[in-house]
Amino acid sequence: MRHAISAVVVSLFAMVFLHGAWAVRMLNPIFRRYLRLGLPGGPNVLLTVRGRSSGRSRTAPVAMLQLGDRRFVQASFGEVGWVRNLRAAGQAVVTKGRHTDGVDAVELAPEAAGAILHDALVPYQSSRLLRAVVGPVTRPPIGILRYFGVRIDEAVEEYVADARRHPVFELLPRASGGRGALHQRDDPHQLVGGAT
Repeated sequence: MRHAISAVVVSLFAMVFLHGAWAVRMLNPIFRRYLRLGLPGGPNVLLTVRGRSSGRSRTAPVAMLQLGDRRFVQASFGEVGWVRNLRAAGQAVVTKGRHTDGVDAVELAPEAAGAILHDALVPYQSSRLLRAVVGPVTRPPIGILRYFGVRIDEAVEEYVADARRHPVFELLPRASGGRGALHQRDDPHQLVGGAT
């Protein structure tokens, strides 16, 4: 029963997200204030990044995927401002509730990102309803899908293609060495490169 309710909630979110992106952008300022108050926001956090041109801090609500001690954000709308700023800065501040954390951001190669996104959803039941709503190539942010425990059955290659259109960043504890420090994992399949 829980999965059925989750699928309906995610499907409704997907319809708004996919067919009313303008509504999501319009509601972002309200949602940003809501999250700043420390109210529950599911997998959503505030991501604050220094603007690449202005140098001023910019804050956007994003869905964060947490897998064990690893954290990821995916650019749900593609190459938007916060994505370009995060690439340039290589650092951000994540705020969830009343907790704030400085992080280094490393963009994952689409192949590594696709494998992580696919594997994050493997344990959950697939949803025909959600698949019918989102279609073959578009889906809500992976953090939302995992939060509600919904999987879309597709091959890893489909997730890799999605990661090419919607970049994925891993958020790592801020390195004492400052910007530009490369972070590597023991598993070469999950090797990540430095921010550009």
